Amino acid sequence: MSRIEVGEYLVIDPEICHGQMTFKGTRIPVDTVLTFLAKGYSVDQLLRSWPELTRPAIEEAIHLASQALQTRYTPPDKSVAETTPVV
Repeated sequence: MSRIEVGEYLVIDPEICHGQMTFKGTRIPVDTVLTFLAKGYSVDQLLRSWPELTRPAIEEAIHLASQALQTRYTPPDKSVAETTPVV
């Protein structure tokens, strides 16, 4: 597997953190940052903890995670979902 650029700030590189998605130029896994956000840490707290991160990089990770959830949990045929009554 070769290096995969994921957006402007994220990368998957088999040579870094066993191929986990990280922030470019760091060894900080994206899932670690997202986990801290889910636990209630603010972006400002994370930027103080990891000064090598930037706000746009964290925002890109949040946006990517949001897109992945929407893609995974959107019904394949919206017309069926819209017409199926909820019981």
